[in-house]
Amino acid sequence: MAFSTQDSDEVLSEINVTPLVDVMLVLLVVFIVTAPLLTNSIPINLPKTEAVAPADQKDPLVVSIDSEGQFFINKDQIQPEQLESSLINAKASDAEIKVQLQADDQVGYGVVAKAMASIERAGITKLAVITAR
Repeated sequence: MAFSTQDSDEVLSEINVTPLVDVMLVLLVVFIVTAPLLTNSIPINLPKTEAVAPADQKDPLVVSIDSEGQFFINKDQIQPEQLESSLINAKASDAEIKVQLQADDQVGYGVVAKAMASIERAGITKLAVITAR
């Protein structure tokens, strides 16, 4: 480094690259150390078994609301007032019942909220709301 004793108004336009090199070297060391750890796996020989069919799962009860606000349970049209009683009967026949709720995107939020409230009042705790991708 050169020091001058003269007062000059010239702007020093040199970039100090030492901190940049220090940071890059630290990052390089970090990547060199961690890269082998990411690819290292434990070799395990898993036992072979005969293919087993998965347990039979019951089809969920599908509650649908079309664009006109009509309610359906598994493609059977019902009145909105009958939804809760129908769900209570379904819950009585199967305590572990699962319900899928699907509503047209033109249906207002209030109608869907009422359907969800009926499902909750029926005592059903496993609810999936189905949407399109």
